[in-house]
Amino acid sequence: MHIPDGFVNLPTSAGFGAAAAGGVWYSLRRAAAVLDDRRIPLAGLAAAFVFAAQMVNFPVAAGTSGHLLGGVLAAVLLGPWLGSIVVTVVLVVQALVFADGGLTALGLNVFNMAIIGAIGGWYLYRFVLGLIPGRDGAVPVAAGIAAGISVVLAALGFTLQYALGGEGGTAITTVLGAMVGVHVLIGIGEGIITALVIGAVTASRPDLVAGRKEVMARG
Repeated sequence: MHIPDGFVNLPTSAGFGAAAAGGVWYSLRRAAAVLDDRRIPLAGLAAAFVFAAQMVNFPVAAGTSGHLLGGVLAAVLLGPWLGSIVVTVVLVVQALVFADGGLTALGLNVFNMAIIGAIGGWYLYRFVLGLIPGRDGAVPVAAGIAAGISVVLAALGFTLQYALGGEGGTAITTVLGAMVGVHVLIGIGEGIITALVIGAVTASRPDLVAGRKEVMARG
């Protein structure tokens, strides 16, 4: 759901850009406390996975696109703060090097995918996890459900931004229907992929999964 330049007006872009910058700044402060020698290579692998997943785009409407987000996957593996930083770095590289998403819209994209997708997805994961009985088996299930829902929430975030300052000339009802419709399908795929990846890592190296601590705390 990379937003191109000129699709949302500058005041709206600036407002969400400021909110995204604040979220990234806070994430950097919180991530510094958990970043260690084990997390650094895992963060690199997560960034590579998210980067590859986001480069496969599906056209939606009026120049926008849909794709896997990877926010919940990164958050469950690394924690919400480092996970959001990973997604932000991916978005910055895509915008600067591959022109995937506009520079003036970078704050919008970071807000939707790193703040809503990763941080919001993390809290959604914790909520879903509290509804599922069991221990390690609950982790991939909760992660998959949260990942699927987070994709739709990020699409709704974009729809709100367009409603506030859209300049694409497309009716908001059209954008809403196209974004939500496509991202429900993408969310199903993302949920399955996230559950499989988190399940595999939990089975082989559960100590690397930050989100597993939520299960262990339940006893």
